[in-house]
Amino acid sequence: MVSLEGPLLWGALLTLFLLSASILAALVRVLRGPSLADRVVALDLVAYLAMGFLMTYAILVGESTYIDAALVLGLLAFLGTVAVARYIERIRSGEGVVQ
Repeated sequence: MVSLEGPLLWGALLTLFLLSASILAALVRVLRGPSLADRVVALDLVAYLAMGFLMTYAILVGESTYIDAALVLGLLAFLGTVAVARYIERIRSGEGVVQ
């Protein structure tokens, strides 16, 4: 277990604070985004910022389980973004219209 002391501890705490503020800002874009594509990109950003938060927290508490959770979150975020991009493409091309 890594013991964080002094400037390294304050740096980790500052990083957690800045990542939290960034997540909140991206969530505002998810809720108020002008288009579906903007909302999808913002939601993807939230997922990757949450990955950074989990990684930093894992270092802070010395628990590697959070790193595994962050990697799974990244994989799911990527697959979700690809699925939504395919859905948007189908809707725009007219393939997804049920008659």
